[in-house]
Amino acid sequence: MTEKPKIGVYVCHCGINISATVDVETVADYALKLPNVEVARTYSYMCSDPGQSLIKNDIREHGLNRVIVASCSPRMHEPTFRKAIKEAGINPYYLEMANIREQCSWVHHDIDEGTAKSKKLVAASVAKVRLLEALESKEVDAEPSALVIGAGIAGIQAALDIADAGFKVYLVEKTPSVGGRMAQLDKTFPTLDCSACILTPKMVDCASHPNIELLSYSEVEEIGGYIGNFDIKVRKKARYVDFDKCTGCGDCAAECRVKDRFPSEFDMGMGKRSAVYLPFPQAVPAKYTIDPESCLYLTKGKCGKGPKCAEVCQAGAINFDQVDETVEFRVGAVIVATGFDPFDASRKPEYGYSDYPNVITGMEMERLVSASGPTGGKIKIFNGKEEIEPKEVAFIKCVGSRDESVGNEYCSRVCCMYVAKQAHLLRDKLPDANIRVYYMDVRAFGKGFEEFYDRVRRENVRYIRGNPSEIFKRGDKLVVKVEDTLTATPLEDEVDLVVLGVGLEPRADMRQTMELLRLSQSPDRFFLEAHPKLRPVDTATDGVFLAGCCQGPKDIPDTVAQAKGAASSAMIPLARGKVVISAQVATVDESTCRGCGFCVNICPYTAIELVTVNRFGHEVEVARVNEALCKGCGSCSPGCLSDSIQPKSFRDRQILPQIAALGVFK
Repeated sequence: MTEKPKIGVYVCHCGINISATVDVETVADYALKLPNVEVARTYSYMCSDPGQSLIKNDIREHGLNRVIVASCSPRMHEPTFRKAIKEAGINPYYLEMANIREQCSWVHHDIDEGTAKSKKLVAASVAKVRLLEALESKEVDAEPSALVIGAGIAGIQAALDIADAGFKVYLVEKTPSVGGRMAQLDKTFPTLDCSACILTPKMVDCASHPNIELLSYSEVEEIGGYIGNFDIKVRKKARYVDFDKCTGCGDCAAECRVKDRFPSEFDMGMGKRSAVYLPFPQAVPAKYTIDPESCLYLTKGKCGKGPKCAEVCQAGAINFDQVDETVEFRVGAVIVATGFDPFDASRKPEYGYSDYPNVITGMEMERLVSASGPTGGKIKIFNGKEEIEPKEVAFIKCVGSRDESVGNEYCSRVCCMYVAKQAHLLRDKLPDANIRVYYMDVRAFGKGFEEFYDRVRRENVRYIRGNPSEIFKRGDKLVVKVEDTLTATPLEDEVDLVVLGVGLEPRADMRQTMELLRLSQSPDRFFLEAHPKLRPVDTATDGVFLAGCCQGPKDIPDTVAQAKGAASSAMIPLARGKVVISAQVATVDESTCRGCGFCVNICPYTAIELVTVNRFGHEVEVARVNEALCKGCGSCSPGCLSDSIQPKSFRDRQILPQIAALGVFK
């Protein structure tokens, strides 16, 4: 026999977040008159230790077996109060939260309206909590290993931290070398450290670490399972170079019949590479790769009298018979560190990026000023007749950031400082050049940033407040058309070189990762974290974490910090060896299920499958829920034709009385 509900209702002031527009004492008095409510109290901060102690004491003294907390969103503090009532001896799923902060106090200015609505929400919670059932969470074993997708600085740091803790790490990178965007930079702001000098040791460490299995030139194709037990399938693309035999000598690239004919991806197309190539001198692993779209032998079936690369390779590493290889393994956690794409400046046609070779992007400037870049660090441009050093240089900030016309309303955070850094580097290389920066605002928010910005201005770099409207050609010069908004002066500035400070965008291929891991996007189209304050590296998919610019634009220190946070979070289930599976999952009444499979198609977590059972002497198909995969979202329930599948704690018999208490049926 089910015990009689004895309910305690606790109304939170939340400082003045709630009490400013909700009369909390009136709500508590109203709650005390509702059926089965034994205790109704208010407190300034229910989530505080005294607030939780108040609930625990009442459970013991008054024999409460149901608890309602009228406060903020259950997303914020439901785990807090579940833990509290469990410690007092009540099943944690006998808790119901009435969200009177976000749904009442924060959306109403009138205290009477806020109070009236709060009463209804509390009444609805009372109607439901009386019908809740005791649920038990389950534990499953967790595989003590992790997958890191993307081997830029975020992925490298996360992989090293997890590996140093003693866990196996699979580090997957789709390009032939680790390093990511940071490897393309010349210097880093504001300290002007050599980017390669501080990154290369970490690249080498992740390739040589005994606990890291580096899968470069590879892509994740399938991810199944759930936290603690993710089943991974990775495709290792054919390099057409035997990884174990290749010594990295470079003879193959030097003798390639199509030597230096193809745009180098690493040099942003400003330099050339051969069909067989090493992305950059410090590449890790230092193994050559043959591009199947550039190689004559692979595209046309012949290469002169025979592939020259194979002839000169003394190690015998060239192997055109290689095929893609699939590897499978299981991990307990996944870290996504897939990075960003620079904004495509051709989407701002008024700046002439696609028309004028002397209009370049910030990433192209990085390769131009780098000693390992296509020009050896020399700043040379073509004026239509000959190569010259530019005397007049203009930088334009916020290209593709804070711009509704291209759909990017957010600030990319790094543009102000990398433009200042590049202006400083140009001043060193071109001491007589006139350098100016066109800007909307200067956002020097980080440690040492403001000081660096001031330093650059003292180096005779002129900052002009104005957003250029157009760039066009006049003779040998580029003309920047702009208004100086501080002096209200229209300008037509003739320059030799324009550098567009392009912002950061989500990767073009992020949809593939989203579908693999069932991730969501925030309005800026980057991956959405579970909570912007309390769970900034978690995602809605348990066991999957975010690191670096895939979650949003950030600089290198913030990227490294987030990577360390993601690694720490990922190590929790790995270290425990077990993970707790929520009890609030969907359940199927197999006696009424018709096996139509609609719920299987609807489920966003692939948590439902059809299985064959014997019912009344007949073999029939019915739906069955994998509780480890199910998130209790409830998507399956409205699609069920026989009303056979419902999420626990949100069954019709619990929800309908709640709706009735709100007066919806009146």
